[in-house]
Amino acid sequence: MDHKVNYLLRLGDNALILSQQLSQWCGKGPALEEDMALTNVALDLLGQTRMWYEYAAELEGAGRDEDALAYLRDAHEFKNCLLLEQPNGNYADTLVRQFFFDAWHYFLIEGLTRSSDARMAAIAEKALKEVTYHLRRSGDLMVRLGDGTELSHAKTQSAVNELWMYSGEVFAYDAVDEAMVAAGVAPPADELRAHWLAHVAEILAEATLTMPPADAWMQRGGKQGRHSEHLGYILAEMQFLQRAYPGATW
Repeated sequence: MDHKVNYLLRLGDNALILSQQLSQWCGKGPALEEDMALTNVALDLLGQTRMWYEYAAELEGAGRDEDALAYLRDAHEFKNCLLLEQPNGNYADTLVRQFFFDAWHYFLIEGLTRSSDARMAAIAEKALKEVTYHLRRSGDLMVRLGDGTELSHAKTQSAVNELWMYSGEVFAYDAVDEAMVAAGVAPPADELRAHWLAHVAEILAEATLTMPPADAWMQRGGKQGRHSEHLGYILAEMQFLQRAYPGATW
């Protein structure tokens, strides 16, 4: 598969899987404001998914569209990072997962606005306002929970400790990522990681949370299609209608 198509699928898959995860909180948020906010973030990510998939489908030239890419691929064909398929758990689990992703996503999208690929730069420019809000919101909530009650602090620290091992996969560049860096399409890993670590350290300190070691061992494999069992359940729910009634439209 062409490196650029693969890279676009990774961007779209990350946004789609997290959007699907967040949509499960609809009607179940801890407060009405949060219920609406999570749903809006999910919709933002879904809109970004469509733009990445549309471009990937055009470059691929195999006759697939964004719906086919979302609903007619199996788990091993998805390229999302493992962090995003981890269970929603309690609200602290969901929020820490979101914050880790948002911090990376913001710096990535900001970097992609200067991409040598004009189409990707335009998509990133359109998404930048959304991901800026996402990061500000999740960072603020990290501080509120971490520096809140004894219970909220304990749950948030536990989520940080549990999810930390999944946070570094985005910086583990392979041939696809390196090809995009060499072509001036995407920003380099060391640049993104430096920004990410600095911002995460700042927010965790403000939240009175302990940051795990930056050099801790990290899980990887999602970008290459090697996933946890959780992705299968996510796709089974998300893809059921199209799989049960092939070609069905509203």
